[in-house]
Amino acid sequence: MDFIKAIILGIVEGITEFLPISSTGHLIILNNFLSFSTDFEKNFDIFIQFGAILSVVVYFWHRLNPFESSKTDEQKRETINLWLKVIIAVIPVIVIGAIFGGKIQKYLFNSTTVVLALIIGGVVMIIIEIMKKDKARIPSINEIDYLTCFLIGLFQCLSFIPGASRSAVTIIGAMILGLSRGIAVEFSFFLALPTMFAASAFSLVKIGFSITLKEWMLLITGFVTSFIVAYFIIGFFINFVRKHNFIPFAVYRIILGIIVLIYFWFKNFN
Repeated sequence: MDFIKAIILGIVEGITEFLPISSTGHLIILNNFLSFSTDFEKNFDIFIQFGAILSVVVYFWHRLNPFESSKTDEQKRETINLWLKVIIAVIPVIVIGAIFGGKIQKYLFNSTTVVLALIIGGVVMIIIEIMKKDKARIPSINEIDYLTCFLIGLFQCLSFIPGASRSAVTIIGAMILGLSRGIAVEFSFFLALPTMFAASAFSLVKIGFSITLKEWMLLITGFVTSFIVAYFIIGFFINFVRKHNFIPFAVYRIILGIIVLIYFWFKNFN
């Protein structure tokens, strides 16, 4: 049964990590029904994100590898510059996470926070999509300046609120700052690499070798499942945003939030 849980959670992580609907929020909600032991559950949820990270590396390997022999010198410089922009953008999350990470996990990682963040985030997404009618001033990643990267990183800090969605706050923040929808999505993928890698690595160091062989097998099962599912979701999402806006995801967030709110209300009432 535990391995079935690991597969289900891996599928959910793979689907939700890069879509603007909050993977952490979904996992917190799902853990109310398919939970491991409390300590292992937190480590599992963070560790399986590493599978999603790896899917980004594989999918965008040509874009991310500055040493690929088929690239021209100019293309190699552009790739190195891309990494510099990602590093600058991730600084706010590293600093705030190091200072407040423990308190955030202690006080905010609960279903109530997730429900509110899902609903409020969905409403904000709809408002921004309706209001944003002007043409994007930044049509490519090469044209993003370093200050804009840092500001996108500040927006990403909102993702510490479970249910807000790292993908959603990064993409919407980037669009507010002038990036086109497609470029905002791409930069969100790249920005996920150091952000999620740091969280996963910290989790791995934290659990060390204190877990059992079965728990290691559960981690690997969730990791592989997450990688496979996330790889296909990346392609789907990139194609989707070329033709559509984010309102369907916003509506989904609101509906899910309301359903979960009703569920927990009846659960507590009874």
